[in-house]
Amino acid sequence: MGFWQPLPDDLPPEVRHFVEHLRQLKDRTGLSLVALGARTAYSKSSWQRYLNATQPPPRQAVIALCRVAETGKEEAERFGARWELAVQAWPKPVAVQSPGHPGGADEAHGESEGSERAEGAEGYEDDPTLPWWDAPPKEPEPPSRRLLVIAMVLVVALAVTAVIGAVALG
Repeated sequence: MGFWQPLPDDLPPEVRHFVEHLRQLKDRTGLSLVALGARTAYSKSSWQRYLNATQPPPRQAVIALCRVAETGKEEAERFGARWELAVQAWPKPVAVQSPGHPGGADEAHGESEGSERAEGAEGYEDDPTLPWWDAPPKEPEPPSRRLLVIAMVLVVALAVTAVIGAVALG
């Protein structure tokens, strides 16, 4: 525990600060990366990328690590704030030009610029491991037109049934 490869010199200070604290938190758990992967929804190789600053972790990975390390609410909130600052400053990957394709490697694999990676923190919010208690409240969607039509048909059917019943029973 505690022996980490040096972080790249060109990392923004926000990223360096965040990753150093993330490493300390991981060390505090006393778990290996394999054990940490087993206790969270993220693999050993994912944790290696996050803790070596080669890829920003999703917010939920940070939350999962805080849970495993049994941090208090205030400390977990500080990690959330550090994560937001780090993700905004995280160096964007440089697109490698593939030979004979002017759009770069990402477009060669079917990704258009910005299709998978959103700028800033927004690109890391949509995580399927988001627990229900930490899920941001979703704005209610407006009722669909089909639902409104079905409701109107039911109201008309109820009214017709009431009229028929009233006439039949006198």
